[in-house]
Amino acid sequence: MKKLIVANFKMSQTATETKNYFTKLLCKLDNPNLELIICPPFTSLSVAKFFTEGTEINLGAQNLADDDAQITGEISASMLKSVGVDYVIIGHSDRRNKFKENNLAINKKIKSALKQGLKCILCVGETYTEKTAMKTADVLKKEIEEGLKGLYENELESVVVAYEPIWAVSTGKNASVKEIEEGCKIIRRVIRENYSEKASRDIQVIYGGGLNAINAGKLLQAKEIDGAMFGAASLDVDSFVSIMNKLK
Repeated sequence: MKKLIVANFKMSQTATETKNYFTKLLCKLDNPNLELIICPPFTSLSVAKFFTEGTEINLGAQNLADDDAQITGEISASMLKSVGVDYVIIGHSDRRNKFKENNLAINKKIKSALKQGLKCILCVGETYTEKTAMKTADVLKKEIEEGLKGLYENELESVVVAYEPIWAVSTGKNASVKEIEEGCKIIRRVIRENYSEKASRDIQVIYGGGLNAINAGKLLQAKEIDGAMFGAASLDVDSFVSIMNKLK
C-alpha cells in the first residue's frame, strides 16, 4: 500500500498563490510510492482541481457542513463533490477547539460526506493534560466510536484516521516514534473491538503533528502508520518535495 500524504494548507494561499504552487509542484513531484492529497482553502479548490485534473494528486477540502440545510457561510458535501473534491478533513483540532465541534457533529459530517461519495480523514487526538493524566486511550476510543457511530464496516474503506495529538499540533513539541506507534495501536484496537480484525488491519491510520523537514523522516518510521498529514511544512514546494523524496 502506498504511503498516504496529506497537505493541509489551513488558512493559507490565495487562488493565485495556489496556481503558482501547483505550477511548481507538478514540475518537481516524482514519487510513485506516495498517494498525495492536497487540501487548499475553499477559495482555491477550483484552481487546484484545474491543475490536478489528469494527475494522481487527490483534492481535499478542510471542512464541510454537517447537513445540506441552507446555512449562511457553510459548504455542503454536494458542493464539494461538484468541484471535484475527493477527500475532506473532519474533526481537526482547530475545529474542535475554536468552533467547539463535538463528536455528534463530526459523526453527522462523516455521514454527509460518505453519502456524496467523499472519503473522510477523521482527526483524533488528546490534549497535553489528557496525556499526562494517562487518558489517551479513553480519549481516542471516545472520539473514534462516537465519530464513526452508525457506520457499516464496508464504509470504513472510505475513512482514514489521522492521529494528531493536540499537544503536538503547532506547539513546537514533538511526539516520539514510540508515542506515535502507541497512539496508532490504540486506534487499531478500537476499530478491531467495534468492527473486526480485518477492518483494523485495513483501515489507513496516518500521523500529523509538528512534522517538518527535520523530523519527518524519523517520525514516519513508526511501523503502525500508513502516512502523514503536514500543515505548515507543506506550504513551501521545495521543502515539501524534499520531505516526500525521503519517503521513497
